[in-house]
Amino acid sequence: MDFPNLFSPLWLGNIELPNRIVHVPTDISSSHADGEVSERDIHHHADIARGGTGFIIVGATTPDMKTGRPTVTCLVADGDNYIPGLARLAESMHRYGARCAVQLQHPGRQSAIPRYNTLGATDRVLKLPWSAGHEIIYENAEEKGKEIREASIAEILELVDLFSEAAWRVKQAGFDAVELHAAHGYLLSEFMSPFLNMRTDRFGGNLENRMRFPLAVVDSIQKKCGKSFPLLVRYSFDEWCEGGRGGLDEGVEIARILERAGCAAVDLSMGMQESAGAGFDPMPYPQGWATYASEAVKKVVRIPVITSHSLRDPEYCEQILAEGKTDLVGLARQLLADPYWPVKARYGKVRSIRRCISCLGGCWQESLMAKKEIACSINAACGNPAYADMKRTSKPVTVAVIGGGPAGMEAARIATERGHLVTLFEKAGELGGAMKYVCLVPGKEKMRWYLDWIRDQLSDLMVDIRLDHAPTVDELRAFDIVLNATGAHSFVPEVAGDASLVVPFEEAMACPKIACECHPGGRKLRKLGARVLLWGDSYAATDTAAFLANIGKEVTIVTENREFAADCEVIHMYVLRKRFAQGDAEVLKSRPYPHPVTVLTSTTVIEVRPGEVVVQDADFVRTTLAVDDVVTCHTRPEVALLGELRAAGVHVVNVGDSVRPRNLYHAVKEGSAFGHEVDENLLFNTNGAILNEVPLDVLAQLTRETGPSYSARQMVVLAEALGRREPV
Repeated sequence: MDFPNLFSPLWLGNIELPNRIVHVPTDISSSHADGEVSERDIHHHADIARGGTGFIIVGATTPDMKTGRPTVTCLVADGDNYIPGLARLAESMHRYGARCAVQLQHPGRQSAIPRYNTLGATDRVLKLPWSAGHEIIYENAEEKGKEIREASIAEILELVDLFSEAAWRVKQAGFDAVELHAAHGYLLSEFMSPFLNMRTDRFGGNLENRMRFPLAVVDSIQKKCGKSFPLLVRYSFDEWCEGGRGGLDEGVEIARILERAGCAAVDLSMGMQESAGAGFDPMPYPQGWATYASEAVKKVVRIPVITSHSLRDPEYCEQILAEGKTDLVGLARQLLADPYWPVKARYGKVRSIRRCISCLGGCWQESLMAKKEIACSINAACGNPAYADMKRTSKPVTVAVIGGGPAGMEAARIATERGHLVTLFEKAGELGGAMKYVCLVPGKEKMRWYLDWIRDQLSDLMVDIRLDHAPTVDELRAFDIVLNATGAHSFVPEVAGDASLVVPFEEAMACPKIACECHPGGRKLRKLGARVLLWGDSYAATDTAAFLANIGKEVTIVTENREFAADCEVIHMYVLRKRFAQGDAEVLKSRPYPHPVTVLTSTTVIEVRPGEVVVQDADFVRTTLAVDDVVTCHTRPEVALLGELRAAGVHVVNVGDSVRPRNLYHAVKEGSAFGHEVDENLLFNTNGAILNEVPLDVLAQLTRETGPSYSARQMVVLAEALGRREPV
């Protein structure tokens, strides 16, 4: 395929970008505890440069570690001692022809460190449970809110100097440009926002006053780095919050102001933490929905404009460039899912691009929200140098994979790429496991992208796939090693009354199309009444509720937990709770559910009767609810075959939901790890894990045949032969 606009060069200030693809800043939270550049930082950004991205903006580098780090292990640039590490980071990208910048970000009110006494534009008590700087709420504590204190004039002026000092260090390290983060409710953004900035001094009020702090930073950087050193600003064009920046006027005017101030480019983003949907782009948000902003800004400025937000397809990116709607296309999470997106597009291998599904699992819920390093739900290699060194086996072994869900498919894919001989068994008539239900859940259709991609990969690799086949222990004895990826299944907890009335969620989620291009038959169809009670939690309950509510059912959810779906991805729950209330998240215009969804927390089902259930809350108060059907969303691992294999002495490894029901991130990670680790030695440690990469002498000790023992006389002879006087 030919993408003439996508792969054409562009001047940004005094630097020429080799193509129009930008890695817009992403905080990967992989630095050392003191903010020093780590090898993981270098590996990650070098991988993106190697994949062909033309301009890479390294995200979330704080200019002042004392008053604000956006994540617990973000980069820091508040001392000259950070310059050598930053220089190594810049060089790692330059060697692959990329241009690069560092984004300077003070998180302000949204600091992860410090947790308390956090600096902001305005005093307030903050409750942002989906922010990486969220209040820590312990197991049995209650949410109180995070107190933010107003920055003094002296602190603002000091920060101006700290920003420009950090920019000077970025230039000294050899980066081509620097960017200021003035989006998403962080410190500069907070000052610029008509909603967040409540100050009554010269830094608050009208737009001129609200721009005073960021423009002072711009001016100070130009004085220290020179006006020829390109300076970009990323800001939220539209805050998508009542009372915040909205419409086109102020968003366009800010671009004009920044151009007049000498900025080399504007990097347009959307939203803030109060409008988490627009800021994070979960699955329901369509590709390129924010392009209207760059189209409007390009009409009034001459400097380059970067647009981002859910850009996934090279064809779409080429189109908006050709139509003049933007100058540069910004990819963030897409390059976590597939850092080789540019070179695959260039070589015409678009079908092999692993498109980001916007799940926010590995890159948010399981990483930055949990104060860990960045990851990706569908790319286990993200941030993991071990996969870059992956080698083909010199001695293939036969591998049986039981279960065609994401864990099993990833294991089969990686093991086959490495040269092993894989047979994949799936008891159903199609691959996908729990992902087969995504077509039914409004807003989760993007998950099919990954499902289709990995099915295509297995087809291209010609993996031996046996559908409608549940293998026996005797069949599996013929393989060198077995992977159990049988997933989880629903069950009915102990309950009074008639438990046979309870419907498994797998049947409640049955597609009304018994056979279609996505599902070639084999599903049970269970018709439910108008009033449905879902008993359980996690993804089984959220997805089933979304499906049933969308088709007009009156849904009540009963969960024993004090918070519903606490282990589900928090931004998607932000959107779903609005849907439960018959509303919608910012930007989206979905058809409201016919009925609101009711959630009863700290409650359980006591008795099931025809047409009604008895529930009991945390105070032991019992209530009878009239329902037509009860659906169980309780799940547990499917481990029957696993137990039989272990009892039979078969080499077996257990991964995914058959270990414990969790999410796509864990399934892909564990399946990939199996494929990466299995080798010809077939050694296991005493925990049942594959034992690879052992020291050479230990490997020999574990695998070689033991030789005959020497007699005492033979030892003397051997010692004399070696020129020694005493027996050894």
